[in-house]
Amino acid sequence: MKKAVIVLFAVFIILPVFFQNEIDKYTYGFSYGYGKEFKNWDYAYTNSFYKAQFYYKINKSEKFHYQITIQPEYNKATHQLLNFYFVTPDVPHYQELRDEFTKLKDINEYALNIGMTFRKPIGKHWSIYGLLSVGPMITDTETERLSKGFAFADVAAIGVSYHTRHFSIDFRPQLRHTSNAGLQDSNAGFNTYNLEFGIQFL
Repeated sequence: MKKAVIVLFAVFIILPVFFQNEIDKYTYGFSYGYGKEFKNWDYAYTNSFYKAQFYYKINKSEKFHYQITIQPEYNKATHQLLNFYFVTPDVPHYQELRDEFTKLKDINEYALNIGMTFRKPIGKHWSIYGLLSVGPMITDTETERLSKGFAFADVAAIGVSYHTRHFSIDFRPQLRHTSNAGLQDSNAGFNTYNLEFGIQFL
């Protein structure tokens, strides 16, 4: 899986070279973010993540720019079950599972976020935008809220960018939800609020 992430990062750096006639439509870059769970009594969850970013402008008007957004992501999380009653006695071996899930765990998540960015320019150097994305994810650790293996990552964000001739600096708060759409046994998922910082190049 790590090799696949490295390949995807390389693709998004090299890809614009093959589209010189439309190079002004492409933006690519990198970002870093961190966050934690919404306050609750059941679990603790913190995360930090790295993304490669690739945007393709599909439409442009005086008021709005519309971009297809692709973001391969590596997410490093920590998790701990706080309310052991979340694992109910009707679950086989529930006591062993309670003991296991109440331990602090490290989780690695690998996601491919695919979505749309709706951007409004403000003056010469600034823009604000909204972003919606969803994509497949692989998680390497079993928890009481999400089974190990295949899942989905959903992101909704608002942000602001400062643009220069050759690059832009980006900041966006966001909401993130992970679950597996009922494809595996545990599907309560995780809900977090994150802050993300990035830089993109033309």
